[in-house]
Amino acid sequence: MFYSPQEIILKKTLIIILLLAFSVSSGMAADGVISISSAHDVEATADRLENILAQKGMTIFKRVDHSGGAANVGIDLRKTELIIFGNPKVGSPLMQCRQIVALDLPQKALIWEDEHGNVWISYNDPQYLQKRHNVQGCEKVFVKIEKALAGLTKAAADK
Repeated sequence: MFYSPQEIILKKTLIIILLLAFSVSSGMAADGVISISSAHDVEATADRLENILAQKGMTIFKRVDHSGGAANVGIDLRKTELIIFGNPKVGSPLMQCRQIVALDLPQKALIWEDEHGNVWISYNDPQYLQKRHNVQGCEKVFVKIEKALAGLTKAAADK
């Protein structure tokens, strides 16, 4: 079978598009983690996220300064903070569906600086958690969580 030059170019273009789409999607949710870029430094991003969570009525259980803890024992770690938060109105129904999902609750958001000075907010992909714990019957709750996390982190990361 022979292909015309236009067909070959079209096929190569489609392959490149598919490869790019795969690399972008896998980079955003690699290993069940979604990471979005922030326009702010780590502390400002964490402050913004914490304020947004509080305004939305979320419970903030803890804010962990991993880089500060590392410095206390003589280890140099780029700025890294973790915010642990949740909402029992959302998390409890998930635990009713499959109690083992509580291993990954409450939610966590990691705000961190990479080796190039870029700041990221990373969190567990709710779809990954659904698969990881084989949760059945709570699809609407997972969709709600997915939309909420995307909106909250975007608001904290944007200018």
